[in-house]
Amino acid sequence: MSSAEPLLRFGVVADPQYADADPRPEVDRYYRNSPKKLAEAIETFNGEDLSFVVTLGDLIDRDWESFDRILPVYDALRHESILLPGNHDFYVAPERMGEVHARLGMPAPWHHFLRGGIRFVVIDGNEISLFSTPEGDPRHEEAKRRLEALTAAGAINAKTWNAGISDTQFTWLEQTLVAAKAQGEKVVVMGHYPLFPEHDHNLWDCDRVVDLFERSGNVVAYLDGHYHAGNFGRHGSTWYVNFKGMVDTETENTFAVVEIHADRIEIIGHGREENRTLPL
Repeated sequence: MSSAEPLLRFGVVADPQYADADPRPEVDRYYRNSPKKLAEAIETFNGEDLSFVVTLGDLIDRDWESFDRILPVYDALRHESILLPGNHDFYVAPERMGEVHARLGMPAPWHHFLRGGIRFVVIDGNEISLFSTPEGDPRHEEAKRRLEALTAAGAINAKTWNAGISDTQFTWLEQTLVAAKAQGEKVVVMGHYPLFPEHDHNLWDCDRVVDLFERSGNVVAYLDGHYHAGNFGRHGSTWYVNFKGMVDTETENTFAVVEIHADRIEIIGHGREENRTLPL
């Protein structure tokens, strides 16, 4: 196959983080401007040949009603929309926390699908957290224990705005990668939280997951949001791309089109997002 022809192309958005809230210029957040930026991104995506568009979490900043404003913007998208939650998507009333995945139209909190011969895996980094479950829930209590252990160990990502995954989800991820390898499939994993390089916004379980990817050897890329300035690195045979947050800056947009070729990944950045060529 010619390396000039991509196996597939897809769009990426990270952290629109909409809320009907006044801007916070000191942290560069302009919440009310995100629907317009998202609409502009969708207009660009609609002019492209794409398999899907993924939004890597934090559709809203807070409040259940915010979903009613940001989700209809996706109605104009002519491609399949794949949504996954970030920490801010759970900053809603406690009785609504369990409804977030359904509100985003997800088939399950973690799942996988095949496109163009590539296995895409969506993980749920919010599973064990202080914000995705109410006080008294077993997962909430486990999150407290994990955060205490990380804090005691001096981990830089021991932050309340980060989270982790359960042993159940980790085992599922491991088995999914083994099955993909048996089929000869390259894998792209997508989540909200960065894993690498080391950073204070990383998933609590980041080292464990990075080690798994290295052992597996077939994860060509991990894509995420959460850290709005963006980040980038490579460990083993996996590229780690942290996309920039759409909610940042008053007027500048940020989104990307990703092309997967037989021999490389091309990231075509728009606005503040950078262009990258990642050899495989």
